[in-house]
Amino acid sequence: MSNANIKVADHGPVRKVEVKKDLQRIEVPQEQIKYANLLLYGAWSGIVILAVTFFMYMSGFMKAFIHPSLMPQYWGMKVSDYLHATNAPHGWTWLKMTGYGDFVNFIGISLLGLLTIGGYLILLPAYLKKKDKAYVAIVITEIVVLSVAASGILGVSGH
Repeated sequence: MSNANIKVADHGPVRKVEVKKDLQRIEVPQEQIKYANLLLYGAWSGIVILAVTFFMYMSGFMKAFIHPSLMPQYWGMKVSDYLHATNAPHGWTWLKMTGYGDFVNFIGISLLGLLTIGGYLILLPAYLKKKDKAYVAIVITEIVVLSVAASGILGVSGH
């Protein structure tokens, strides 16, 4: 053994270890790559939208439904009390309010929330093609449950 292969550390000699070049190659299914890309680009898009729309609201660039300086008086309220005191819309009626700076930021929040459903919609065709019944059932169930929950048709949403 040559001295070039031995280094001296505080606790004694350390030998260099050669790494094997024949590492096992892992194949990632295409649908998982598509899903990961959706999450990557979707999450960053949502974050950018949130940052831009927050700036638009706080800077006064867009008219506010409730001015930022008035918000602290509503922070401690229950949702029902807040909605009554401000006459703010609830549920999906915020879509009609995107002309206001304090509602336009919901676009970024909604995008982030829809990423999960979008991801399942990407996975579903691949699992159908593979005839993977268990995953097809799980994915369809997730899509239905998340869609029903987001829709508010059960009337149990917190807003």
